[in-house]
Amino acid sequence: MKREMLQEMTSLMRTHDTCVLATSHEGRPHCSLMAYAVDEGCEEIYMVTHRTTRKYRNLMANPHVSLLIDTREEDTGDRRPQRKALTVTGAFCLIEDEDKRLLAREGLLKRHPYMATFLDHPEAEIFSVKVTAFLLLEGPADAYFLKI
Repeated sequence: MKREMLQEMTSLMRTHDTCVLATSHEGRPHCSLMAYAVDEGCEEIYMVTHRTTRKYRNLMANPHVSLLIDTREEDTGDRRPQRKALTVTGAFCLIEDEDKRLLAREGLLKRHPYMATFLDHPEAEIFSVKVTAFLLLEGPADAYFLKI
């Protein structure tokens, strides 16, 4: 059961490419719509932001984050009761290794080719979120939690 749920959770991560990133600083939450790419094992999620943003300041002050990936776009109308929402809990990490940064950049551009100019900006910072837990909600009542 645990393995099947993990496969379902990582499948949701792989088949989608945007999420809501929740950060906080001094008790004040902040949500941002983000494009992302995942590593092969879905252990790290790669994103990019500019260093001048509130989200970046929040990440530097408090590395604990939450992501929301959901099926609201595809599960509409009569399919609304089948909606899934995956909450990913993790930790923000700057990517110091140049090879890993290039790999993350390639992954982001493969999923989001329109972001090339954003990635090339001098204030752009590619970072990762190292996954620590998943919470999958299926429909209005079924919940599955996995700590990594």
